[in-house]
Amino acid sequence: MNKKWFGTAMVAVVMGTVLVGCGNNDASGQSDNSAQELHLTMGDDLPSADIALATDQYSFNILSNTMEGFVRLDKDGKAVPGLATNWDISQDGKTYTFHLRDAKWSNGDAVTANDFVYSWKRTLDPKTASQYAFMLSSVKGAKEYNSGKGSADEIGIKAVDDKTVEVTLNNPTPYFLNQMAFPTFFPLDQKFVESKGKDFGTSVETSLSNGPFKITDWKHETNVNIEKNADYWDVGNVKLQKVTFDVVKDTSAMVNMYESGQIDRVGLVRDFIDQYKDKADEYSVENELTNGYLIFNPAIKGLENSKIRTALTWAVDRDMYADIIYHNGTKGATGFVPNGTSDSAGGDFRKTAGDTLTKHTDAEAKQMLQDGLKEAGMSASDLKLKLLIDDTDVAKKAGEFLKEQWRTKIGVDVEIENVPFKLRLERERKGDYIISSTLWGADYNDPMTFLDMFVTKNEFNSVNYSNPEYDKLINEAKITADPKQRAQELVDAEKLLMKDMPIGPIFFRGKAYATKPYVKGLISFPFGVDYELKTTYIQGK
Repeated sequence: MNKKWFGTAMVAVVMGTVLVGCGNNDASGQSDNSAQELHLTMGDDLPSADIALATDQYSFNILSNTMEGFVRLDKDGKAVPGLATNWDISQDGKTYTFHLRDAKWSNGDAVTANDFVYSWKRTLDPKTASQYAFMLSSVKGAKEYNSGKGSADEIGIKAVDDKTVEVTLNNPTPYFLNQMAFPTFFPLDQKFVESKGKDFGTSVETSLSNGPFKITDWKHETNVNIEKNADYWDVGNVKLQKVTFDVVKDTSAMVNMYESGQIDRVGLVRDFIDQYKDKADEYSVENELTNGYLIFNPAIKGLENSKIRTALTWAVDRDMYADIIYHNGTKGATGFVPNGTSDSAGGDFRKTAGDTLTKHTDAEAKQMLQDGLKEAGMSASDLKLKLLIDDTDVAKKAGEFLKEQWRTKIGVDVEIENVPFKLRLERERKGDYIISSTLWGADYNDPMTFLDMFVTKNEFNSVNYSNPEYDKLINEAKITADPKQRAQELVDAEKLLMKDMPIGPIFFRGKAYATKPYVKGLISFPFGVDYELKTTYIQGK
């Protein structure tokens, strides 16, 4: 989830929409007579409800609960039937055939195989300019069409009939089935989308659902409401009637809302951990596959030099950052790929790779800076640096921490620029930044979801990193059949990334929450979308 992007806002850890399972169904699996309404928060406005244009955690969390693809994920993160009742996989692992159930869009139109074909081709169409089109690169002909070198007719997806979709991949892809639960792969009602034109996915009136819920109210910068979708094929198993997401950027305000009963879930960082950590029926901690890192614009004088970028990264005490800013299970980064990510060979990538980003003394960071400045023909005073970061309380605190680290440890002054989450994403996309603080959450549990961002000309390669050796390692890992060899190729790619340092890893994020005891049946995911609301209900409120 860019995640998810999941290139998400710094404040995402404190948004109430990141949910964990907190309580079990009763013996009957039914709720009592409590009002089936859930109240949550979002750290910023919902940027888009268009699956082709969405790139962030907020959008994907709404889309994953108001729409549905071939599969959904169960509590263990495994693919289970969604719109597809079942599927067949060819012996060579390259062809998937999905068999669709009878289902409707919330406007009454039938969901058909062509809805998937239209949606995928629309995302891949260069005119759509979807940053997430790269997610479809494992599909035959997808990359070629998206780059303007191929035809839409050559893309490996076709409607065999109204209820059958056949997908052909370039190579066997072990995580492909789980990817089908991610919004980028969802269908679209062609007639509806084309009738709304450029306004599709920007309001209640221009949004459409085929999932458990539908958007019923959307006041930009204020809130988003979703309600049970009566046209959903499995509506009988959806218990919640309504979920409200209020836009709240201040952590203290969120906690106050939680305490007063205005919201049912709140993410916690350092200042509030002690307040809840002894409340066993409310407090919970989970790992997630999300990292926080700095991106450096190589078009800025000085930042084209890898040693200067490395010095700025080394100068940050990453463990101290994790403790002071979060103190909730977040750890200082020891590479780019977070702890807990599968290495594709049955192990943990971080244990396989070891620390590709090690700790360095202040003297080493200062010397690295001096070496870089000498190469660039500059002095420290020539560096005109500005940090772009979100306008939330957590992000502002993080920005001040980074500013002070750079000033005291390597003598570099950096100006802080706080902007709304949506604007930061847009400016990163346009290259309108000097240094920016960002996050990326895994779209699926594999190192590739982090590492392929930095191949040459990837849509999320906002640092314009280009190294033929790196590209070769990533491309080989995409086709290598041997799991151990593939794991080593990905390790070698990360080591190269940390040598060139186009980005500066800072932390691997953890999650801590306080949740009202009456919230039951929530499923949380460490990768992809954050949570499943279809199974959630209120009991004993």
